[in-house]
Amino acid sequence: MDSSNRMGDLEITDPQTMRALAHPVRLAILERLGRDGPATATELAPDVGATPSVTSWHLRHLATFGLVRDSAPGPDRRSRRWEAVARGFRFDAPQDPADGEGHSAARELSRQMLLRTAGLPARWAAEVEPGLDPEWRAAAGLAHTRLTVSAGELAAIEDAIEQVLAPYVTRDAADRPEGSRGVALLRYALPEGESGEGPAS
Repeated sequence: MDSSNRMGDLEITDPQTMRALAHPVRLAILERLGRDGPATATELAPDVGATPSVTSWHLRHLATFGLVRDSAPGPDRRSRRWEAVARGFRFDAPQDPADGEGHSAARELSRQMLLRTAGLPARWAAEVEPGLDPEWRAAAGLAHTRLTVSAGELAAIEDAIEQVLAPYVTRDAADRPEGSRGVALLRYALPEGESGEGPAS
């Protein structure tokens, strides 16, 4: 496996695939399949904010671009079950500055992903954190750190973070310690503009 993709993510380079994924329901489908495993459109529908028929349409659209596939049948063999083709996905804007289509598609997918996670910390603080055991509450948290680095140094920092995370992301369920639970680890690397302007904090 390429050391730049230690997580085994699906690497998306095609602008059409980026645009296909840049939709709230489709992102929700991939998130749910990645978190909970194979499911039918009917099972997915309540979690992704769409009817079963609309969810089924989005699943078929994702399959067209190789993002989901048929899974082994469940107890009801009449229902089509779907699974994500990979644990996660990643994408980059094209290196070629003249590739307007690629840059536009990557920007839109980034925007949709940021919109999807924008409210997550506040929902977690209101709905989940109050009910956590003290051990989990102490382990949770957030950091807002500002660095002054080169583009190469930022890439090295991201690579080092993935080196630490990869063994936990890729290990088999049987190897997880007792008491393990899912954790949403949000990472934003937001370089400031040349004049130092960044998002309001």
